[in-house]
Amino acid sequence: MPDLLLELRSEEIPARMQRKAAGDLKKLVTDALVEAGLTYEAAGDYWTPRRLTLDIRGLTARSKDVHEDRKGPSVTAPDQAIAGFLRSAGLADISEAHVHTDPKKGDFYVAHLTKPGGAAEEIIAEIMPKIIAAFPWPKSMRWGKASSKPGSLRWVRPLQSIVCTFGPETEEPVVVDFEIDGLRASNVTYGHRFLSDGKPIAVRRFDDYVAKLEKAKVVLDADRRKEIILSDAQNIAFASGLELVEDDALLEEVSGLVEWPVVLMGEFEEEFLAIPPEVIRLTIKTNQKCFVTRKQGESDRLSNKFILVSNIEATDGGREIAHGNGKVVRARLSDALYFWNTDQHDLPDMHTLAPAAIKFDLDLKKPLDQRMARLDALNVTFHAKLGTQGERVTRIKNLAREIAPLVGADPALAMRAAVLAKADLTTEIVGEFPELQGGMGRKYALLQNEHPSVAAAIEEHYKPQGPSDFVPADPVSIAVALADKLDTLVGFWSIDEKPTGSKDPFALRRAALGVIRLLLSSEWKIELLPLFQSAFIQLREEKIEQRIQHFEEDQAAQDTGDVDGEEDVTNAISGFEKRIRGQLSERSQPILLDLLSFFHERLKVHLRELGARHDLIDAVLTEGADNLLLIARRVEALVVFLNTEDGKNLLAGTKRAANILSAEEKKGTPISPVVDAALFTLEEERELSAAVNQAESQAAQAIQNEDFSGAMIALSALREPVDSFFEKVLVNDDNPDIRANRLALLSRIRTATNTVADFSKIAG
Repeated sequence: MPDLLLELRSEEIPARMQRKAAGDLKKLVTDALVEAGLTYEAAGDYWTPRRLTLDIRGLTARSKDVHEDRKGPSVTAPDQAIAGFLRSAGLADISEAHVHTDPKKGDFYVAHLTKPGGAAEEIIAEIMPKIIAAFPWPKSMRWGKASSKPGSLRWVRPLQSIVCTFGPETEEPVVVDFEIDGLRASNVTYGHRFLSDGKPIAVRRFDDYVAKLEKAKVVLDADRRKEIILSDAQNIAFASGLELVEDDALLEEVSGLVEWPVVLMGEFEEEFLAIPPEVIRLTIKTNQKCFVTRKQGESDRLSNKFILVSNIEATDGGREIAHGNGKVVRARLSDALYFWNTDQHDLPDMHTLAPAAIKFDLDLKKPLDQRMARLDALNVTFHAKLGTQGERVTRIKNLAREIAPLVGADPALAMRAAVLAKADLTTEIVGEFPELQGGMGRKYALLQNEHPSVAAAIEEHYKPQGPSDFVPADPVSIAVALADKLDTLVGFWSIDEKPTGSKDPFALRRAALGVIRLLLSSEWKIELLPLFQSAFIQLREEKIEQRIQHFEEDQAAQDTGDVDGEEDVTNAISGFEKRIRGQLSERSQPILLDLLSFFHERLKVHLRELGARHDLIDAVLTEGADNLLLIARRVEALVVFLNTEDGKNLLAGTKRAANILSAEEKKGTPISPVVDAALFTLEEERELSAAVNQAESQAAQAIQNEDFSGAMIALSALREPVDSFFEKVLVNDDNPDIRANRLALLSRIRTATNTVADFSKIAG
């Protein structure tokens, strides 16, 4: 079977685009080939900074003929209809059509059409210019003289050559001839920009293409380049008594910057090690794409040596390259050291920070307190409709104080942590490296002798940021993290900025999942709706205070000055405040219930990822259920119960009862509102009634005690009486009173089981 080799060589492609671009090329080409009627055995995609390559094995040499029977009009149809059929089928005369007979519709015309298959080379030559012209680069450019013409070729960087060969292993492959924007496909490529001799390299198929590129100092396989870089970097570090601090994202990026990786070691002055390790690492990674090293066995202490990856083999062994990189690294670390020192000194605008210090009870002798005061004084906007960062910190502080007792945290520590949680946003280092927010706040807090729980909460209140991220365990961190996320969610829900489809610009799904994981991981039994309500009221607190102030001013203007009048004014103000807060609470209910429904959906996703069945989750969820831990525990207990024989049989019996009730309710059959024991005629009825009464009472008591396993055990006692009832009792008795009473008994079964879960929603 023939193989196809395709290479698109250009100037340097940004590293972040390479992997996806190679995947896109593979999908676009293989989809187009299959759509054209060709098949293939395997396809591989490869990339370097200067080329995208596709290797398709076992491609059929020709597409199959396509046969189609196109049905036409009746033989008695008007000439105009027949003429339209001939045009659509591409027939010259009706005699070229065939007549088929249908017993009901009579005789009608059918065109037997055959579309001949095409040679693979022709199909490839047709599809490739279209794919190249419409390639989905995130950013692209035009170049050269042709760029002035409308519709000229766009590529991520100037496209320089195209290789396209096709043929079996046993024969000389052919060049698939096509041209786009003056570039014609050939079998010629070029090696490394600097290390090869620059001569054209003629290639036949993929195997010799890879071998010849290797001789020309190009490692085509990105994963192999990564292996080379990682192995050489580890060896060089080990030889110096160090170990490499591995970074998968940086390794991926660096492998996309070089075609022939050469690993070297550089160094900087030890005085820069006074900078926090994460700042050093990020500075060197961001600015120079280099790896840091550490002393062997000392995970928290970096060395002053770093690893860089060059794209050339220098005659001096890379000494000048390492020296040049060291100069740049030193300059960047000098900046970082300046930022680090500046953040620990007083701000120059201290005189403007006093109001914020009073507002948040800040100590302006402490650098981090100064930064929080500045954040408030600058009126930095959080969101146009949700106020400033300072206003948001006030809300988080009040909410953290309310949450703290619920999670076993000290309210004073939770409030202090909430006040300082966003302070590092105005530090120099976080301004330079936003990804260090939280982490730097923790370091600065420890430097000014904050309580360890406060310092931890400053960093950890952003957690967890995904399904696999770290979940804080410190109660203060949990209180502030919940307050931060709930303020965000309630705030955006209050302004109707909710996630839609795949769009979630404010990461609200992630925030909700964070709340869920915080509550479930530490088993906190917290009702969300009261916290939603508190957060919502705080969003409106300023407007509430303004309305109360205006009301007080109106009442003061009407005050007569006597004692009774003063008491009346006080009562009026108190009543007015109570009334407007009540109105606000009432207006917020639909919004907050909608937010709770959103939490239910995120909880379903989370529990399904943990292995729970979706129908069991639906069975325990009710509209106002706001204690997520109890929902999760109910699901767990239900899973265990339904895996027992009693559970399976009770589910079958309950469903049977529900189906009978549903059918009779649709018919309008009378059902007694209560069960009348005097109408029992069979012992099985009496036994079931007694069992239902006992099970319902025991299950309700168990649920009140949050003993969901106990509730399931109580329900399991219904299995035998339910089975006996359906075996011996005819529900639809001829006597309408007995029938209505027996239906009422079935309704009691449904009511009893519903105390634990809605069994009608459970599959099986």
